[in-house]
Amino acid sequence: GITPDGRKEVLDYALYPTETAANYAEMLGHLKERGVREVLLAVSDGLAGMESALHEQFPLAEHQQCWVHLARTVERNVRPSDKKEVLDDLKGMYTQGTEADAVKALDGFIAKHGRKYPSLHKVFEGKRLFSFYGYPESIRRSIYTSNLIENNNKQLKHAEKKKEQFPNEGSLERFVCCFYSDCNREWGMKSHRGFKEAESELLDMLEKRYGESRNLNKVA
Repeated sequence: GITPDGRKEVLDYALYPTETAANYAEMLGHLKERGVREVLLAVSDGLAGMESALHEQFPLAEHQQCWVHLARTVERNVRPSDKKEVLDDLKGMYTQGTEADAVKALDGFIAKHGRKYPSLHKVFEGKRLFSFYGYPESIRRSIYTSNLIENNNKQLKHAEKKKEQFPNEGSLERFVCCFYSDCNREWGMKSHRGFKEAESELLDMLEKRYGESRNLNKVA
């Protein structure tokens, strides 16, 4: 999670045998039980059911599909000889100045490549592609992908490989807990890029979206 002033924190982790939206729904419910109330945006990969899981616990939150995962899906659906051109055109969608321009770029992308690769239509159907355009420009590079999570996962896997073995699940959980505690201590000393400039605007967005529920809670 990232606060409006840019402080990052691993809010929760869990050990599951497989990755499913139901797992994440359980974790999001746990976050809510621990006091998380106001979420502006959640970014995830293409796992089916993630948006529904999010809205089950945080109905006012917005969802953003990770563009890196979208690019990987597109790459798998085109011929090697066309990959560079297609991916270059794809980048034009999430680097526009406005959402309206991004939508035009998507239409142009489908018109150009959709006839040769009909499967590309389905890649973008039903996805929250451009939610990040509703947020300050200084933080958009951090919120149109799930790279922050993916990079952290890579660091965890790298650290785990240094261990010869984990004798049981409890041993693994202690290791993961220590790893993320170290991350949180390091991250707590600095603000993520772009968030300081956007802090005031993000606080205003929270007030507009959750102000009414705040007042109701005060009355209750």
